[in-house]
Amino acid sequence: MLVAKNLSFGYERQILEKVSLGLKAGETLSIMGVSGSGKSTLLHILSSFLKPQGGEVRIFGDDIYTLPTNKLLALRRNDIGIIFQSHYLFSGFSAQENLEVAALLSGEKIDAETLSLFGISEILPQNIGTLSGGQQQRLSIARILTKRPKIIFADEPTGNLDRETAFSVMQLLFDYVKLTQSSLVFVTHDPILANKALYAYRLEKTQLVPLK
Repeated sequence: MLVAKNLSFGYERQILEKVSLGLKAGETLSIMGVSGSGKSTLLHILSSFLKPQGGEVRIFGDDIYTLPTNKLLALRRNDIGIIFQSHYLFSGFSAQENLEVAALLSGEKIDAETLSLFGISEILPQNIGTLSGGQQQRLSIARILTKRPKIIFADEPTGNLDRETAFSVMQLLFDYVKLTQSSLVFVTHDPILANKALYAYRLEKTQLVPLK
């Protein structure tokens, strides 16, 4: 599903040096590290938005940084889902309208199974401003998963939530990965959440170090 080999990247200092990893369908991988260690940089490289200075990233066997532009855009549109710490919902709109915009952009139907899993169905008529932080993040994630991406990249997806809500939201995401046999790579500062992933790493001194 996802294979990265010998990734290197740096600006004024080296951030990544010969980093390698692999992920199959239905598997999860977490990345921890102090601020500035390069976690988000690595995530951006893996998700096709930042070309490494060395090494390669293969998704479904294709080196994504040698793909023609039209094929790379199709990969991003159809197979890659990116979840951010901030929910980026449209304020002033209802939950239903936010989902409809996402479905329109992706060309996919709103997935009732995903809505049910994330407990979204009952809040569809509500305005975004009336939802709790946990509800907004669950809606944000469900909106991204509408297109049923095969690989999900999440950058501190629960960083703005209290720990109990964060664990609840992440468990729903793990359940979704198992249900759909997609793959998940996520960045977190929480060691307990990190260790819930099948593969857990800390990015330290340009290298990925296993947590377990």
